[in-house]
Amino acid sequence: MLMRGPNKVRAKLAAGQRVLGTAIYSASPNVVEAAGYAGIDFVRIDTEHAWRRDESLEHMIRAAVIADVVPIVRIDRDDPYLPRKALEVGAGGIIVPQITTEAEAREVVRAAKFPPQGERGVGTLCPSGEWGRRKVGEWAQWSNSEPLVGVMIESRDALAQVDRILAVDGIDFALFGPSDYSMSVGSDDAAAVSAAVEEGLRRTIAAAKSARKHVMLGVGLDADGIRRRIDEGVSMLELGHDVAIVRNTLSALVTDFASG
Repeated sequence: MLMRGPNKVRAKLAAGQRVLGTAIYSASPNVVEAAGYAGIDFVRIDTEHAWRRDESLEHMIRAAVIADVVPIVRIDRDDPYLPRKALEVGAGGIIVPQITTEAEAREVVRAAKFPPQGERGVGTLCPSGEWGRRKVGEWAQWSNSEPLVGVMIESRDALAQVDRILAVDGIDFALFGPSDYSMSVGSDDAAAVSAAVEEGLRRTIAAAKSARKHVMLGVGLDADGIRRRIDEGVSMLELGHDVAIVRNTLSALVTDFASG
């Protein structure tokens, strides 16, 4: 079971395999479930740029459990209680954006792990604790070993510390954010920005490899582009975003078949 047994994304990565997923920006459990039935390994449920301070996240995680796909939740950075809350409702992993220092990465681990690794508070009256049915010790041990903890590398400040950030015990992977990274470059020269983003990704991959960690990246839906990122060392491949897939698919058909 997703919230009791091994985390299949963690297991595949540990075995040297790559994992495939997609991003969910809608609040639809049906989309999560349908994506899971496609055979992907994870869904990245976004709560940083989509409003999720209601029951919708719980419903989407339940849909992930039904479809046997690992829900990895991107949460807001500046709320120290969100890691615990996301993990309590059953997230198979969390991602915290805008991490720029080793100290900040350590704070993420402290918030996500029970002692002795961290300082997360105990409360089994939640979905991942099976509403109190799981014994505290077993649940805490599982919670410390199976859910994934990720941070975002998305600025030049973060890149300057990327080796130290990814060396933090308890951090499993980095999601590289090309959009925010390009903003941090501070240039209007598109070619220079593109080159800087590629260098940032390359250095993040190198730091992850050195620390025996992993890199997640949004790779779109172009097969040649996906193969290129695999060759570069990206092991967690995010195949598009649900709402963008719908919009772009319909847009292409409208362009081809709308009457002039």
